[in-house]
Amino acid sequence: MLTEEEKSEILREIEHYPRRQAAGVAALRIVQKHRGWVPEVGEIAGLLGMTPAELEGVATFYNSIFLKPLGRHVIFICDSISCWISGYDLLRAHLQDRLGIKPGETSPDGRFTLLAISCLGICHEAPAMMIDEKLYTKLDKEKIDALLEQYG
Repeated sequence: MLTEEEKSEILREIEHYPRRQAAGVAALRIVQKHRGWVPEVGEIAGLLGMTPAELEGVATFYNSIFLKPLGRHVIFICDSISCWISGYDLLRAHLQDRLGIKPGETSPDGRFTLLAISCLGICHEAPAMMIDEKLYTKLDKEKIDALLEQYG
């Protein structure tokens, strides 16, 4: 159930678009801003004149819209060709072993969610990952271990 504040923000955002449906991503981001994730799209879809399936299709297209709860820290590990060539597969395996999770999962302690992302736009400093909003480059196992210790 949307809060009055969420509804109000979505309705204000709709005014900036020629069609209600065009505000889909913005509406999803509004709810995510308040909750950290989007628990249910049905009511949002209703405000936009869409079916829940249509809005869920929009939500699942974007890797920055989250339809399930996340850990306290979100790790985006870049799996672009530059990162693959620079050792992505070994670093992903190391992260999976350290955290006990696979991409798309959250650690049992709720500390980290690991997500693959197709590009972080820093190919010349591959391999790269982002934790929350902070970008880290030229990674190796030791650097990853040190970074994980910083995020409690």
